[in-house]
Amino acid sequence: MLQLTKPLAVIDLETTGVNLGTDRIIEFAVVKILPDGTRIQKRKLINPEIAIPATSTDIHGITDEMVKDAPPFRQVAQELKQMLDGCDLAGYNSNRFDIPLLIEEFLRAGVVFEMKGRRMVDVQNIFHKMEQRTLSAAYRFYCNKILEGAHGAEVDAAATYEILLAQLERYPELGTTLDSINKTIGEEVIVDFARRFIMENGVEIFNFGKYKGKSVAEVLKAEPQYYDWMMKGDFPQNTKQKLTEIFTRTKLKKA
Repeated sequence: MLQLTKPLAVIDLETTGVNLGTDRIIEFAVVKILPDGTRIQKRKLINPEIAIPATSTDIHGITDEMVKDAPPFRQVAQELKQMLDGCDLAGYNSNRFDIPLLIEEFLRAGVVFEMKGRRMVDVQNIFHKMEQRTLSAAYRFYCNKILEGAHGAEVDAAATYEILLAQLERYPELGTTLDSINKTIGEEVIVDFARRFIMENGVEIFNFGKYKGKSVAEVLKAEPQYYDWMMKGDFPQNTKQKLTEIFTRTKLKKA
């Protein structure tokens, strides 16, 4: 069994799309596992306050009509934060999408959601390292079951936890703690969740555009107007937050 030192929240989101800067959450589900093995599940529909594209509805089946009376994220932000307080986080593709988008929503709602000290396990990372398949295939491969109701957040979150337990049984080298799992598969060093910046040899580097591969601090020092351009652009709030931290640090060094 998975050995936990604090609660593990396995989350899954359904959204209006996949753009971290502009898309919104429309369904949130969490399977929360306590260190004693107690399991708590919760699901909530959320009004994104923007239209849900037909292409997204085709995937998860959630329509504008279904969420029109649901609360917007800002009204449930504190409740969701309290639910996740003190928890490590897990999910399927959660490091690249679910967690970054959730943080964006908290930032837009003006709610501080602290990530420091939280461990993150992305079940997709384990799967891709070991087998390279999709969520439904992972469920069939690891659990020998057909995933009924895929792309429903609650179904996907519950299936993700089942897959994680099956992975621990199949790959003893993963160990039974979140730290041992991350040590085996390699823990990512993240600057911003949208990965506009990456860390190389302890230095934040641009991961896009004309300055790709260049030190963020050095570019901002030489061309401070690039900071203004990014802050006015359609970048995720988390990216702008990290950019401001680097920019402020650079100015203080100059002073």
